Amino acid sequence: MKTLGTFCAVFLCFMVSATAAEEIPKKNYTALRVNTTPPVIDGRMDDPVWQLTPAVGQFTQFEPNEGDAPTEPTWFKIAYDAKNLYVLIRAEDSQADKITQRVSRRDEGDDADMVGIIIDSYFDHRTAFAFSVNAAGVRMDLIFSNDGDNEDPTWDPVWYVQTRVDDKGWTAEMRIPFSQLRFGKKQEQIWGLQVYRSLYRRQELSLWQHTPRDAPGFIHLFGELHGLRNLKTPRRIELLPYAVAGREVFEPVPDDPFRASGYTNNLGVGLDGKFGVAGNLTTDFTINPDFGQVEADPSEVNLTAFESFFEEKRPFFIEGRSILNYPLMLGDGDFSQEGLFYSRRIGRRPQGSPSTGDNEYEKTPENTSIISAVKLTGKTQGGVSIGILDALTAEEKAEIRSDGQTRLEAVEPLTNYFVGRLQKDYHQGGTRIGGIFTATNRKIDPQSRLNFLNTAAYSGGVDFYHQWHNRTYYLDVRTSVSHIRGSQEAILEAQTASARYFQRPDASHVSLDSSRTSMSGHGGLVTFGKGGNGHWLFAVGGSWRSPGLELNDLGFLRRADNILQFTWVGYRIWDPFSIFRNVDINFNQWNGWNFGGERLFVGGNVNAGGQFRNYWRLNFGINREGESLSTSALRGGPALLEPGGLNLWFNINSDNRKALQISLGGSGRWSDDAVSRSRNIRLRCSYRPINSLNFELNPFYSHQIDNLQYVDTIEQDGQTRYLFGQLLQKTLGIVFRLNLSLTPNLTIQYYGQPFVSSGAYTAIKKITQPRAAAYSDRFHIFAETEIRYNPESELYEINETEGGLDTYFLDQPDFNFKEFRSNLVIRWEYMPGSTIYLVWSQDRSDFVNATSFDFGENMKDLFAVHPQNVFLLKVNRWFSL
Repeated sequence: MKTLGTFCAVFLCFMVSATAAEEIPKKNYTALRVNTTPPVIDGRMDDPVWQLTPAVGQFTQFEPNEGDAPTEPTWFKIAYDAKNLYVLIRAEDSQADKITQRVSRRDEGDDADMVGIIIDSYFDHRTAFAFSVNAAGVRMDLIFSNDGDNEDPTWDPVWYVQTRVDDKGWTAEMRIPFSQLRFGKKQEQIWGLQVYRSLYRRQELSLWQHTPRDAPGFIHLFGELHGLRNLKTPRRIELLPYAVAGREVFEPVPDDPFRASGYTNNLGVGLDGKFGVAGNLTTDFTINPDFGQVEADPSEVNLTAFESFFEEKRPFFIEGRSILNYPLMLGDGDFSQEGLFYSRRIGRRPQGSPSTGDNEYEKTPENTSIISAVKLTGKTQGGVSIGILDALTAEEKAEIRSDGQTRLEAVEPLTNYFVGRLQKDYHQGGTRIGGIFTATNRKIDPQSRLNFLNTAAYSGGVDFYHQWHNRTYYLDVRTSVSHIRGSQEAILEAQTASARYFQRPDASHVSLDSSRTSMSGHGGLVTFGKGGNGHWLFAVGGSWRSPGLELNDLGFLRRADNILQFTWVGYRIWDPFSIFRNVDINFNQWNGWNFGGERLFVGGNVNAGGQFRNYWRLNFGINREGESLSTSALRGGPALLEPGGLNLWFNINSDNRKALQISLGGSGRWSDDAVSRSRNIRLRCSYRPINSLNFELNPFYSHQIDNLQYVDTIEQDGQTRYLFGQLLQKTLGIVFRLNLSLTPNLTIQYYGQPFVSSGAYTAIKKITQPRAAAYSDRFHIFAETEIRYNPESELYEINETEGGLDTYFLDQPDFNFKEFRSNLVIRWEYMPGSTIYLVWSQDRSDFVNATSFDFGENMKDLFAVHPQNVFLLKVNRWFSL
């Protein structure tokens, strides 16, 4: 009832205080048909076509002073012929010597003066294609979806632009092939249109079609582009074949037949392509793809019971991913990463491990090969968004050799992955109804060691989104179901996985059944909120995941068996006042339970942030978490009552217009147990000595004491011991980045990260009463008479004075992990859409059961480790047919 009362109070408050946005007249621009020679794309304004094309200006500030006239005037012209859209944007500047021109790689040039055109060619008021360029000629392009809530900067269409700076400003001239846009068959097209300019030195953004800062979305507020008549839908056939040659160099191992030479060579070819289907739909495909130029994942030490989440970096899976996404939660916490589609499942590291005996050597592939993958994406003229992906990955086998004999052992089965997503728009995108279906099917040999994998896994869901009262309020509903099938071993594996732990002895609402060959579950999210048209915003709602929900074959799920209630209220001030340019204030509250009705967690948060008039920014917040019940701390044992805590965090950013930029952030947590605590600090320094060169140095350090860190579970004499320790963990890493852009099409990028993390365990203890009211009654710390460490065997010998157990042993859990990862990528787009990559990547790592944390000595030891180097040359060639 308390939660319901909070909901009603928030609802009534904002219903009363909300004000509908004023109706803003939509602007129209009529493009000129080119009947003579098209303009030459050189950044000049002297083409005959531009003399005949009408110019339109009268831009309006979006920020910092919404509704004011811009500091400097901007105008544009648009023309077209049978195959291309031509755009001329003129950015006048009374201080032309202060125009910021910075050369960088494509899609990374937004720290400079910019102009751009954004086109809603579907005219669905939800989706738009943006073509931008900075004053140095660096292209940036992306796709907006969901009325601007989502953006995909990885979209790389083939288009042409040139810029030119003079003593009165600068000019951008563009040619955008219609083949790079999506539109239906109509005698006369009407498209949504927005043109913008960013005046970097003043951090000023101005728009042709005025849009309020508090607007709930922005694509539905675009102006309109008229005059496009008799356009033929382009055939849109694009092919991108590639060839790659690589050498991997590693430390020779004389007795290992796979590593005796110290190197391996690789040659490969593949094909990427796309072609138009039924007007607005596009099929993308890849055959034997190679992602050798993709940056490595960051280093980490994961001591939790859950899998780590890593961002997708492979171009084929990034482009167009917004239409395939189906997240199960809002926000930016751990729950927000969970969803029905996690593309990194495709091409993952093999899940099996070969069995080897004495004098046997094995070679296991690092990743599963993707034989082929195809995507169908787009939108029909009836407003139905379609996203379909199908991928086939190869059966992978480890090669095992001994005494001249070779055998193969499967470590990953032949697998097909499928994702289908549909959404239908109503009321110009203000209402959406959709659904998703995923399927994973594996061909598993019953005689193999892979029966722990599901043979089939399916998930699906239906979603509904509706806005009303001038799109001020919204209701967001998402549901999900899952069903997995497999051997008894596979379903037992799913039941005992960290996401659910059905074997917990105190979980009366679930039961472990070793005879099952299938499992099903459900989940969902319901959110009601106010998304715009005022300074106050809010969202209230809840989500759930039933105990049997399983998504990890093709999705991502950390924890099933939970119900979450949340409330968020935010206040925005976007008009400059006093010393501020803008300010945000947020309040959050949450509760969680399992399906047995037990409260799992409770907490709240207050945070605020803003930018000052000197362009510095400050963000800070405070979290308070109550006592929580962890169902995973004992890794399948009973739930453990854990103390709450207080968390403080901050982040300070310097003026991002300057050549030298500094960002300092940190956090600290203090547990109610008066022992556990942590602190983290991170620094980001970016320096641009010249417009084409940028250095970044980002060190980070964490110091953590955890009084209850899981170590091991020991079964002895029919009794179970859950052993924990007090962990002191220190982690230090430094991220180096160098970006040198010789031209917008020729760039050199370097990434390197040395990383050291050490952990020392003391006060080894066993859990006694995991739910005891008094914290000290939940565990027993072994006395000196009960535990003894043997440095030669690296084992703890435990002989409890009570309990009648025989002596048992515990592996020494201390650790020292060191790693260095780096990538050097030279990228040359030698012609539009065609690229040459030269790549050098290096990986060094070392792990020992020790706790030394001397960064200098650790680095010295790390660089004494023989590196693994990969050298790669990749060439692709773009064809448009």
